Amino acid sequence: MNNSIVRLFAVVIVLFTVLIVWTSRWTVFSATALNNNRLNNLQYYASLKVQRGQIQADNGDVLARSVKATGGTWSRTYPTGPLFSQPVGYFFPSTVGAAGLESSRNDELRGLQNAFTSVFGSFNGTPTVGDDVQTTLDPPAQTLARSLLDSTIASTGATSGSVVALTPSTGAVKVLYSSPGFDNNHPSACKAPGCSQFIGALQGGYPPGSTFKTVTATAALDSGKYAPDSIINGRSPITVSGTPLENDLGSSYGDVTLTFALTNSINTVFAQVGQDVGGAVMQTYMRRFGFYSVPPLDFPARQMSPSGYWSQGRLVPLSNADVDLGRASIGQAGMLVTPMQMAMVASAIANGGKLMQPRLTTRVVNNDGQVVERIGPQEYDQVMKPSTSAELTTMMRSVVEEGTGTAANLQGVSVAGKTGTASTGGTKGGQPLDDAWFIGFGPVPNPTVAVAVELSDIPNGYGGVYAAPIAAQVIKTLVAEHQ
Repeated sequence: MNNSIVRLFAVVIVLFTVLIVWTSRWTVFSATALNNNRLNNLQYYASLKVQRGQIQADNGDVLARSVKATGGTWSRTYPTGPLFSQPVGYFFPSTVGAAGLESSRNDELRGLQNAFTSVFGSFNGTPTVGDDVQTTLDPPAQTLARSLLDSTIASTGATSGSVVALTPSTGAVKVLYSSPGFDNNHPSACKAPGCSQFIGALQGGYPPGSTFKTVTATAALDSGKYAPDSIINGRSPITVSGTPLENDLGSSYGDVTLTFALTNSINTVFAQVGQDVGGAVMQTYMRRFGFYSVPPLDFPARQMSPSGYWSQGRLVPLSNADVDLGRASIGQAGMLVTPMQMAMVASAIANGGKLMQPRLTTRVVNNDGQVVERIGPQEYDQVMKPSTSAELTTMMRSVVEEGTGTAANLQGVSVAGKTGTASTGGTKGGQPLDDAWFIGFGPVPNPTVAVAVELSDIPNGYGGVYAAPIAAQVIKTLVAEHQ
């Protein structure tokens, strides 16, 4: 073979190799960095040409779809608007960007491309069509939660509220609603009072009050230091961290069982229990429940916040000497949580002590109707022994049957739960402002729903009065759907 031809062939091979290497660098190895580069407008223009897949509720209702726009481009529309705006989010890259599932499931919704199609385009010239994302969200229950929450906020003057409902055995999120909300068809217009893109259910930090006693009870029972019939003195007041701590209305008790103390939400008992169990053990169980971490939800991490004990703008472990452990054990002092976290607490107790990762999606379906990805249940942690879960369930059932949570007692549906009334330190009209809480699950003994309800800044806002009825109706609706 002629030497010149050999040299030319070698040069061609080298150039081709260089082309492949550089193409692979930008389209594969450095694709994420390139796509996220704010100077790269190509990604933005390419996204407008994609017919993004639909986002659907668990019954097939369309929550997001693409519609034709000018110049061969597509835009997004949201048929249910504010009802599902928080979990679904929005996709408007030219103005406000992307949020919610539109962001976390962006790759699936726009349709994944390989290196060759992203560089050379589609070989047959057909437009790119994304995959559909099917969610766990339940429209009837979400609609009910929104109605009950908004009406309660209007009647009480509460500043905000949230409802989260999970399926304990799978982690499926059935309800995720916070008020105030926004219309994801017009997210940039959300500037007036009563409109907010802040998702209280995932981002809010609220004192959980006595709902946190379920976490303290878990640590006490599962560690073996206490049993449901253990005797503790419930006198009031007692000194905790150098200052007096009282029970609600100043009620003082003698020797009572741990079950009686949870049923009647006795602060002085659980403050003593938490101190006796100790910060290190409490911390261990909190981490098992998911505290001190962003919830393991298929959702943008930037739109979620961790729960735990906060001091001077940072999370502090309960083993820290500066923590007011007694008040932390009753959900006060620096303890701040999201409703999602407390729904996870209820879910773990309901599911034999096993906490499943919360999730918003079930599967991804391509344009041909083929399931290309299934998102199944995943275990987060075995928080407690099944026997501890059974003991707690009995204790929480007593709360609803004869204690502070009787407003959640439903005929035909056995509910277990815990109320919470957390002092915020504010006042209105001379009355103290409280955050009203209820967490619970049903039907007992085979729960299919776990729920958390939170309402902020209600004058004398008892959780058993304001949050428990909302939780009960959401549980009833979801249980009825699966009978």
